[in-house]
Amino acid sequence: MLRQNLQQKLLQKLSPQQIQFIKLLQVPTVSLDARIKEELEDNPALEDLSLTNMAEPVDEYPDRDPDDNFSKEETSSEESTDEFNIDEYLQDDNLNDYGSRYDQNGDDDEEHKEMPIAIQSSFFENLQNQLDLLPLADKDFRICQQIIGSLDDDGYLRRPIMSITDDLAFSQNIMAEDEEVEEMLKVIQHFDPAGVGARDLQECLL
Repeated sequence: MLRQNLQQKLLQKLSPQQIQFIKLLQVPTVSLDARIKEELEDNPALEDLSLTNMAEPVDEYPDRDPDDNFSKEETSSEESTDEFNIDEYLQDDNLNDYGSRYDQNGDDDEEHKEMPIAIQSSFFENLQNQLDLLPLADKDFRICQQIIGSLDDDGYLRRPIMSITDDLAFSQNIMAEDEEVEEMLKVIQHFDPAGVGARDLQECLL
């Protein structure tokens, strides 16, 4: 009795559409296709959407010539080509001059390749970075900077101490004694690479 009551309550909650859907699920596929065809024939208001989806797409712009895009692209391509040719023509003289200079100075360029400018810059930057780490007074720090700027590319100091003292006085308004410059030179000589700031081979080997 309890089971019958539950079944009655369940049936009362189903809508007519749900009941119809359940019945359709119980129909075999072949019978369902036949049933659909009968409904389509009996009811003119129904429409078979599968046939509508198979229709060919309609061109939204029937009057447009498909060659128009190609013509526009070809025209723009020709214009860009003309502009490029003009630029090449304007630069021909400069290129020819550059080529002749390169041919004349080819040997010099090969020599410069052995010591690029980037390597020279990194050498002095390395010394400056080491100097920044030292807790020096402002005057001593600027003396060391002057010494680093006076080094040759190979790391040797060929400029006399007296000349560096004069450079400090005239260019930076720093009055320093030769002994102070000598003391700061010893600081530089402890930097990496070994031998930097040496004034001769003997100092380089110390």
